[in-house]
Amino acid sequence: MQQGRILVAEHSGAFVVKLIGDVRLSFCTALDAFLDRMFASPNFASVIIDLTEAENIDSTTLGQLVKIAINADRRFKLHPLLLSTNPDITRVLDAMGFGRVFDIRKQRPQSRDELRDLPQVDGTESAVRERVIEAHQVLMGMNEQNRAKFQELVCALEASRS
Repeated sequence: MQQGRILVAEHSGAFVVKLIGDVRLSFCTALDAFLDRMFASPNFASVIIDLTEAENIDSTTLGQLVKIAINADRRFKLHPLLLSTNPDITRVLDAMGFGRVFDIRKQRPQSRDELRDLPQVDGTESAVRERVIEAHQVLMGMNEQNRAKFQELVCALEASRS
């Protein structure tokens, strides 16, 4: 499995977040910081999530993707476009209810010329734990199946705060 990467780009307020390979929680700090900058941008107009080269996405990252959709809907009344050509990933997205908050398409984008790597950013253990908890709480809010699936993990992580 290819090591995970996240590429990002912006042009005239249109943002692209592209996940490649095996994307795990090691990106949660960098992705969260990027999302804060993206939504703070005065030019923000849209966001596309490209999963066409993703091989695996952990639940923390999935939760962060849902945060994108929730923020885009609350602040701008838009459902982000999500591209997924991997049937396994698309099946997970469908099971978790992503179709309620994303416009999911099964096609590849035309070009990646302007995308740049989003570097991994080290975070303290407690900061990463908070991002993991938040991402899973977002997933739990999507449907009862997700709530049942992640409740134990969230409780365990919350208990480890002390």
